[in-house]
Amino acid sequence: MATPIALQLYSVREAMERDFAGVVRSVANMGYLGVETASFPGTTPKAAAQLFGELGLEVTSAHLPLPLGEKQQEVLDTMGDLGCERLISAYLSPESYGTVEQIKRNCDLLNEANSVAKAHGLTLGVHNHWWEFEAVEGRTGYDIWRERLDPEIFFELDTYWIQTAGVDAAEVVRQAGSRAPLLHIKDGPTMRDEAMVAVGDGRMDITAVVGAAGDNVEWLIVELDRCATDMMGAVEKSYAYMVGAKLAEGGK
Repeated sequence: MATPIALQLYSVREAMERDFAGVVRSVANMGYLGVETASFPGTTPKAAAQLFGELGLEVTSAHLPLPLGEKQQEVLDTMGDLGCERLISAYLSPESYGTVEQIKRNCDLLNEANSVAKAHGLTLGVHNHWWEFEAVEGRTGYDIWRERLDPEIFFELDTYWIQTAGVDAAEVVRQAGSRAPLLHIKDGPTMRDEAMVAVGDGRMDITAVVGAAGDNVEWLIVELDRCATDMMGAVEKSYAYMVGAKLAEGGK
């Protein structure tokens, strides 16, 4: 059986600002089986979770700040409201990946956050952009992640940004194995500043990426940061490609 398909709702953030519920209903009607959250414009995490449940959408994971300092209780409350156990650190600035010492400090921060997450029944994952795969003093941030992060911290590999950094995304997925249960699937020209396109319309070898994951991946999560065409149309076309090519399992 193919891996189920979800949508990172960040993709449709602009449309959600106008009509959160309507957009989520459209996503469910397209056939997506799950969603990954990033923000809740015009609603609350608790109300959003109720809507997801009514539509049969599983919350695969949530992009939120690290559960540290003044953000800790808010993050923990949001995870509780969503009924979700997978918390994703979606972004640490490229400036903080400028030296090996800085990267090690980021790892220490993530390890601290993991301790908090674990104490509250959550699992912590970390999501990459291109800069974690660029060489810094002869190594990459991802290399240092692999050796310095607590092994319980999983990777949500953004395959597009890996390829954009000039690294073979399929090979990274293959080497990560079971430590990468979630993959971000997107497509485009694999150029940092260029808009993305519907999955299947760009340069990514999606078949190779999904094949490299094998049985290790639990969700394939479509995400388009920005798009050269209508975003809702691209999201629907991405679903049609993934399910039509039997690369993912959908609801229709």
